[in-house]
Amino acid sequence: MNIFAKLRDGVVTASAAETHALACELAKSLPPDATLALHGDLGVGKTTFVQGLARGFGITEPVTSPTYTIFTLHRGARTLVHLDAYRLENEHQIDALMLDDFLVSPWCLAVEWPEKISTWIPVNALHLDLRITSDERHTVRLRP
Repeated sequence: MNIFAKLRDGVVTASAAETHALACELAKSLPPDATLALHGDLGVGKTTFVQGLARGFGITEPVTSPTYTIFTLHRGARTLVHLDAYRLENEHQIDALMLDDFLVSPWCLAVEWPEKISTWIPVNALHLDLRITSDERHTVRLRP
């Protein structure tokens, strides 16, 4: 079963290392230029997932939440732009960030809190739902 089929079925992880491994596997299967919309409440592992993507792209520098800087840029086998839209008050603010200038192919744009900029998210974006189960495990599911 390929990674996309696994994610459509939903994957349960029990540790940050398992979440990293899952995202690393996905990173290796993404098309050259991809947008990932990471949906989920605070603390469900969105940044942990992006850390795994970074590892999959060969990025060795630390990856942390860009909550106050809005986005961070990491370069590896592909450019990873990590955007945290939580602090954006409206979708027009996204234009001021000039993200297009940083999307050098091959790239991956990982967006936390994509619902804040929903009309800006490309129609071909992959939407992933991240949740925590009652027994403290994490789930990642690709929306159809």
